[in-house]
Amino acid sequence: MIARVQRSRLSGALYASPSKSYTHRAVLITSLGPGGSIKRPLLSADTRATITASQAFGAEIDVDHEVRISGVADRPKTPEDVINVLNSGTTLRFCSAVAALTEGAVLTGDASIRSRPNEPLLSCLSDLGAQAFSIRNNGKAPLVVRGKMKGGTAHLNGSVSSQFLSALLIASPLSEQDTRIVIDGELKSRPYAEMTMDMLAEAGIRIEAGTREFIVPAGQSFHLKGYTIPGDFSSSSYPMAAAAVTGSEVTVRGMLPSRQGDSAIIDILRRMGAEVSWDRENGDLRVKGGELKGVDVDAGRTPDLVPTIAVMGAMAQGKTTIFNAEHVRHKETDRLHAIALELSKMGADIRERPDGLEITGGNLHGAKVHGHHDHRIVMALAVAGMVAGDTEIDTAESVDVSYPGFFPEMKGLGAEVEIS
Repeated sequence: MIARVQRSRLSGALYASPSKSYTHRAVLITSLGPGGSIKRPLLSADTRATITASQAFGAEIDVDHEVRISGVADRPKTPEDVINVLNSGTTLRFCSAVAALTEGAVLTGDASIRSRPNEPLLSCLSDLGAQAFSIRNNGKAPLVVRGKMKGGTAHLNGSVSSQFLSALLIASPLSEQDTRIVIDGELKSRPYAEMTMDMLAEAGIRIEAGTREFIVPAGQSFHLKGYTIPGDFSSSSYPMAAAAVTGSEVTVRGMLPSRQGDSAIIDILRRMGAEVSWDRENGDLRVKGGELKGVDVDAGRTPDLVPTIAVMGAMAQGKTTIFNAEHVRHKETDRLHAIALELSKMGADIRERPDGLEITGGNLHGAKVHGHHDHRIVMALAVAGMVAGDTEIDTAESVDVSYPGFFPEMKGLGAEVEIS
């Protein structure tokens, strides 16, 4: 699918896309207990992969405007077939840990998933008594996981993804013995692990959490009976950034406070010179664009914002430096390289560093660019196209992974976008 984007001026309001991260967790945690309902879920390719995987573990799930689940009551069953997570790294990591509670499962996905690292998680599952390995012996899918996980102590390399820790925290309450997880090095994207712990607490799960050590008592049960998904700051960063770079005014509704690390977009927009007002009580977040200036951004806790920040930096006065972002190379694609390569085609002065990007703002021009089959790269380039004009982005269908309504909703705000 091709998206053709022209210079645009935006105005109006839209409702935030529901959080992908919260939907993944709500589906799996509810499925592990007796069941319940999830209101305002994100129904995208990624979250549907988690729904399908949860069904493979024995949950009965009906999907309409809500997701209604009859869960496995702490006894996930052995899947009868291979679990295909499609393009969802979250599903792969979380469900690999759940598979360690069964007699065994094989998990795989698309070409992007089969290129992403999982060795830290496989090593921990093995330390905790399961058998977990990559068929190709490279730490990448297809993965084979055989239980049952018994518990004990595992040392986790935290430098690649917090999804590994979240996966272990979700599965460990059903281990035979207490589980102790020790983080080696810096834990990247910690807000996502904190989000997981918050939701587990709502499900009645006890975790003793420290800076580098997490203890999960054995023999617990899940009881998440109802959950309403908050708006997604990662997805909403695109209409916010589009307002900022086009000098427009847009209100995103449904942006209630939550544990999402990507709420940092509010502070970044303000530091760059956009006018931002947020009514935290009713969830209305208004962004008014202006003359942007370059800033320094530590992306250690907010990797999904990197493409968005890079686009804003390319149109800001002065230099924008994104650092502590090496883990962004291990997403659906190497996002540091992908966004640097594509923005440079549009005339951006952008330099790739091992752990980030240096961008000197200037004028962009239209170009044919590659979306790298990555939803966040496609949406970020669409924002750039709203300033540059005459921009053609391929693999635009990738937005279905996290924000299926992205292009129609941007058109509703006035964006000049055509899809073919």
